[in-house]
Amino acid sequence: MHLVVGAGFAGSVMARELAEAGHRVHVIDKRPHIGGNAYDELDEHGLLVHRYGPHIFHTNGERIFQYLSRFTAWRPYEHRVRSVVDGRPYPFPINRDTLNRLYGIDLDEAGAAAFLERVREPREPVRTSEDVVLNSVGHDLYEKFFLNYTRKQWGLEPSQLKAGVAARIPVRTNTDDRYFTDTFQAMPLHGYTKMFDAILDHPRISLELGVDFQDVRESFSRDHTVYTGPIDAFYGYRFGYLPYRSLRFEHEHLPDVAWYQETGTVNYPNDHAYTRITEFKHLTGQAHPGTSIVREYPLADGDPYYPVPREENEALFKCYEALARTEPDVTFVGRLAQYRYYNMDQVVGAALAASRTLIESLR
Repeated sequence: MHLVVGAGFAGSVMARELAEAGHRVHVIDKRPHIGGNAYDELDEHGLLVHRYGPHIFHTNGERIFQYLSRFTAWRPYEHRVRSVVDGRPYPFPINRDTLNRLYGIDLDEAGAAAFLERVREPREPVRTSEDVVLNSVGHDLYEKFFLNYTRKQWGLEPSQLKAGVAARIPVRTNTDDRYFTDTFQAMPLHGYTKMFDAILDHPRISLELGVDFQDVRESFSRDHTVYTGPIDAFYGYRFGYLPYRSLRFEHEHLPDVAWYQETGTVNYPNDHAYTRITEFKHLTGQAHPGTSIVREYPLADGDPYYPVPREENEALFKCYEALARTEPDVTFVGRLAQYRYYNMDQVVGAALAASRTLIESLR
C-alpha cells in the first residue's frame, strides 16, 4: 500500500498512475473535498463556482491534454481579461487596442511596435519583475497596469520579485485579447471536481478526506509516500518557514443580474483592496437569470497559494530539497512540495514524470 498525501492535481494523477500500474494506493487530504484549489461546486443558486478562485485550463502539451481527456469532456473556452485604469476597462495583457484606447491614438501593428520601442526603458541585465516590465513597456504603462497590482498581489515591490513573475504576462502589438495563446484552451465540461472524481475512480484507490498527514504519518503503514503538501511542513519547518501568499475569497450571488462584467475576469490594479473579480458564467457557459462572482483579496497569512519567487526563498527551499533527496521512500511533487509557481498543466506534467520514475523504481 502506498500513501498519497493530497487529492489535488499532483496527488490524484500520481494515485491514478500507481493504481494503473498495479499498486494499491490510499489518498488522504486534510480538506473535506478532492480537487485541491481547483475544487468547484454548485452554489446554493445552482451556479458552478470555483471556491478557491478561477482555474482556467490551458496548455501547449498535447500529451497532457489527451491524458486529462480520459477523465472529462471539454467546453472550449478562451479566457479574456480587462484591467480597469482610471475607471475604464482595457484589454489585458496590453495589446494594440489597449494602447489606442488609453492614449486616444490609432496605431497599426508596426506603429504599436514602434510606440513600445520608443517608451520602453532598456534594462540590462533583467533580474526583477520591475526590470521585465520597464524593459518592455516603459514607466507609464508600468505604473498604470503593473505596479500597484503587484504590490497588492505579492505584498512586495516589483523590484523585489524575480523576473519570472512578470515574464508570465506578454505584451502584444496585435489585437489578440486572449489572456492565453496556448494550443489547448478549455474547461472541464462538468467541472473540475467531476474530473477528479473520474481520476480517482479506480478499484485500487481508496480515499479518506479530512485527514491531516501529521496525524497519521507515524501510524499509517505504507511502502512509499507521495507528498504534495508544503515541503517545509513535512520537515517541521526545520530551516524556517517558506514564504507564501494567501488569498481570501469573497463570493457573491447577484440574483437579478444576467451579466456583471464583459469578460471572465476584470483586474483592479489601482482601486480596492481586492485584485480582481471573476464571473463564473463566462467560464462555465451556464444559462441562469442571475450570476455569481468572486473577489480575491491577497493576504500575507493563511492557506499557502503562491510561492513567493525571491532568491532568498529559493535558497531556503534548496535546503529542504537537499533533505528530500535523501528520502528513498518519499516522492515530493506539486506546487507546494516543489515550491514552484506551477500552472495546472505543469503540475500534471510533473506528476506524470514523477510517477514514471517511481513506478520504475518499484519494479
